[in-house]
Amino acid sequence: MAAGRGRVTIAAIAEAAGVSVPTVSRVLNGRSDVSPGTRELIERLLREHDYRPRNSRHSGRARLVDLVFNDLDSPWALELVRGVEDVTHAAGVGTVVSQVHRRSTATRQWLQNLRARASDGVIFVTSDVAEPVHSELHRLKVPVVIIDPAGGVASDVPTIGATNWSGGRTATDHLLSLGHRRIGFVAGPSNLLCSRARLDGYRAAMEAAGVRVDEELLTTGDFGNEAGFLAGNRLLDLPDRPTAIFASSDLMALGVCEAARRRGLRVPDQLSVVGFDDLPESRWSSPPLTTVRQPLAEMGGLAARTVLRLSRGEAIETPRVELATKLMVRESTRSLAESRGQATE
Repeated sequence: MAAGRGRVTIAAIAEAAGVSVPTVSRVLNGRSDVSPGTRELIERLLREHDYRPRNSRHSGRARLVDLVFNDLDSPWALELVRGVEDVTHAAGVGTVVSQVHRRSTATRQWLQNLRARASDGVIFVTSDVAEPVHSELHRLKVPVVIIDPAGGVASDVPTIGATNWSGGRTATDHLLSLGHRRIGFVAGPSNLLCSRARLDGYRAAMEAAGVRVDEELLTTGDFGNEAGFLAGNRLLDLPDRPTAIFASSDLMALGVCEAARRRGLRVPDQLSVVGFDDLPESRWSSPPLTTVRQPLAEMGGLAARTVLRLSRGEAIETPRVELATKLMVRESTRSLAESRGQATE
């Protein structure tokens, strides 16, 4: 981490300390639920790198933006944090990162903390934003933006997402173009719009190619490595196993690859695998993962710019924005003919 006056972010401090971003946020907010040793390390790094949250007040309100996750245990969350912080830091605004674990008690505690310190705006990630929370934020005149909304949201709440349907279709089209027809699909949580859109894209590509979707080839996970591993086991245990699997997150795709490896199946020689997200890990996996790039940092940055504009009373052009996805072809996919040729050698 390069030192630079006023330039270091909480993500960089967290990386240097070997802790999570929320842990650094808890230290910055004077919370007591951090061990003394960890607190001392974080405070020393904050001093050494002259971290400044820049929470000076304007118009009687704190210069802070809240970034709220249901869960913060995935690399994609860090990409969103980086995108948000790039924008807020440049604007001289601090970022408070919170995790509510989908629990009502945690949400109530977060809302209580927000009332105590004020905020320029709130960015929720993969959330519905319950009506009581939305009403209270409206009463406090705190603008809200949602990244990847879970379901339907109030008409006055802007949302930022990616072209998930198009990404799902593009990934499936890629596998179809390589000659694969038995294509397994590992969906994300069914309560999320992005998960359903990726599945719909998969179905649309199969239908357009005249390939019947075998429901036996469809399974669901939670976007994590273990879920992908378990889904991979299920699909590869089928008597007529798929020749390719499209997992709707990179972490699940890497789990599928591990399930294949433990069976002695080589990727892509005996199984093609595609992911979704284009996390840094996907470029360094073995083999490098073909995946759909979701512009996570850009989504975070746009959400931050939007909430800051709303906090200044500015109008926004459109309340619903989807950033383009892009297929990144690497080495985890191969044509079915080549795969069969490898098998006969």
